[in-house]
Amino acid sequence: MYQVDRRAFGAFVAQLRKEKGYTQKELAEKLHITDKAVSKWETGASMPDTALLIPLAEELGVTVTELLLCRRQEKALEAEDVDGVVRTALDYAGEKPRRAFGQKSLWPLWYFLALTAGCVELWLCWRLGLAMEGLATPVLLGAGFGVYFCFFALLRLPPVYDQYPSSFFHDGPVRLNLPGVTINNRNWPHIVNVGRVWCCGAMAGVPLVGLILGGISPALWAAAQLVVILTLTLGGLFIPMYVVGKKYQ
Repeated sequence: MYQVDRRAFGAFVAQLRKEKGYTQKELAEKLHITDKAVSKWETGASMPDTALLIPLAEELGVTVTELLLCRRQEKALEAEDVDGVVRTALDYAGEKPRRAFGQKSLWPLWYFLALTAGCVELWLCWRLGLAMEGLATPVLLGAGFGVYFCFFALLRLPPVYDQYPSSFFHDGPVRLNLPGVTINNRNWPHIVNVGRVWCCGAMAGVPLVGLILGGISPALWAAAQLVVILTLTLGGLFIPMYVVGKKYQ
């Protein structure tokens, strides 16, 4: 079986860290983990989760292949080495993470209904001549983030989030930072649900508020729309996420 030599891996990480001039704490801060985690890697007591391999390699200035081989590569890999790296990576990665699209759920339907409703409401605001300079922003934000939360969100976080306290989450291009909240598998499902509700609410709810308030008093809506939009959009996302994150952590 092809496995990473923990001691060789730890020694290689320590060497690269020192070459970069980082302390264990500084490297940990860049990866949004604790310095205890880095210390365990360097002593061979544990290995980083697969989710951290790419950011760790980038911070240390090497490739993931070099991390897995525990040495720098100055020339192209031989066929035998390539086979070993592939087998090691497969063994290291384990099973693929499960995502929202692999689970039966009504959220994709709610996403498309909310997006349709939001577009219709924006069109009505335009037809009525209501102020809508910032009204399209929550619809676009909800549509963008909704693609992740409703379709591609991880159903379960990598074990590193349960092992080492962190308020920062990253999954590809998606970044989430909740200061004071430990993100783990206990509160992650609740955080995802808040994200889903917010995305649908931002798309369908915020333009509806603009339509109602603009219908009551166009002048007042024109003067207050940015404050209302920012309050509903930002407050409606981060406050509920913080509350459920703290409650279930």
